[in-house]
This record gives sequence, C-alpha cells and structure tokens, in this order.
Amino acid sequence: MDIVVKGRKTEVPERFRKHVAEKLNPERIQKLDAKVISLDVEVSKEHNPRQADRSDRVEITLHSRGPVIRAEAAAADAYAALDLAQDKLEARLRKQHDKRYTRRGNGRLSAAEVADVVPGVAQLNGNGQFTEEQVDAIPTTRIGSLEVQGEGPLIVREKTHSAAPMSLDQALYEMELVGHDFYLFVDSDTKMPSVVYRRHGYDYGVIHLNSDQASTSAESGAGAGGALGG
Repeated sequence: MDIVVKGRKTEVPERFRKHVAEKLNPERIQKLDAKVISLDVEVSKEHNPRQADRSDRVEITLHSRGPVIRAEAAAADAYAALDLAQDKLEARLRKQHDKRYTRRGNGRLSAAEVADVVPGVAQLNGNGQFTEEQVDAIPTTRIGSLEVQGEGPLIVREKTHSAAPMSLDQALYEMELVGHDFYLFVDSDTKMPSVVYRRHGYDYGVIHLNSDQASTSAESGAGAGGALGG
C-alpha cells in the first residue's frame, strides 16, 4: 500500500512524513479493507490568527477497488489533526466492513464489490438507456494558472466518475463514507440522475433530474439549478 504525503500551499517536514508512515499502519487498515491500493495525505495551513485552534488541516483519501473513502480534520497542529482524521477514517472503514459482511449472507453485493463483478460499468443517458458518451473537442485557452474552455466560464476543477445505478439507501451510505454533504448518483428505481444531500439536523433531501420534462421546464422558466437547501 502506497502512502503519499503532500502539502497544499505549505511545506511538509520530513519528520511529519515519517510520523504519517508510522501512524497509518498498513496492516491495520488492510484488515478492514483488503482491497486498498493507496492513501493520499494532504496537509494545509490556515494563516488566519483567529483560527489558531484549527490552523492545520489534514485530509486522508483512501483509494481501493471499492468506493473512495475520505476523512479530514483540523486542529492546532498537524499531528493532532492527523489523529482526528485517522479516527474518522477507521470509523468509516469499520462501518463499510461490517455492512459488507452483513449483506454477504443475504446474497447481496456491497458497493465495494460491484466493480469486481461488473467491470466497465456502462453510463446512462437522460432517458435511462445505456449509451457511449461522446465529448466534442472544446477549444481551451490558458489564462495564468486557469484554463478557459470555449468562451467560459472558468473551469477551476472538474471530475468524472463511473458508477453503477444504486438505491437511495446505498447513496446515503456512500455519502457518509466520503464525509460530504451531498452525493451524486443514478437512481436504480427511476434511472434518473439524482443528488442526495444533508439538510438541517439529521434530515436528508433528494433531487431527481427528469430530462423528459426539460422542454416544459424551459418554457415555464423553471430549472434544475436551485439551491440544495430548504
């Protein structure tokens, strides 16, 4: 298992790199997820004196043949932040491990096993039909450290993920694994692109996109770009 330590707008001392290698014990992690490939540890620093108690932030990203698991924490120093992030990561690994073995007796596959059983998962179009994605070449202009595609807007960061359709319950579980407030997925029941998100307290919300109603929405002035709150 490879461990990569990097700093974001800050230098990472060699002493801390060695501490990370000792702290994130590969054998301990592989007991919870035998399919783990690598760990990325990113360290960043907040220079605002008002946030001295949370000045150092550590984000750990675990890459495996299953879903990506991420944990982050902030503290007064990088060592304390690493301890907090490690606790969160291991808690999510245990949750995934327990759920995988609980479901295995029922003959169901966990999200971590889908990639092994269904390699090269196909993507769905707006009608819920399997298709190959075709991307037209877009002229790109570099402005400083940013790239402008076409006439804009500025594309600061872009990601593409392949995923099998899943239930709402599984999407909630995946969102908890990565520690985000929202999760994009294709609903296995409706075949619609959907987003589940965290609301106030312990409530959750879900948004489905129906491309069949796109023309009606355009005529009425309604769109899919609303906020996730509410």
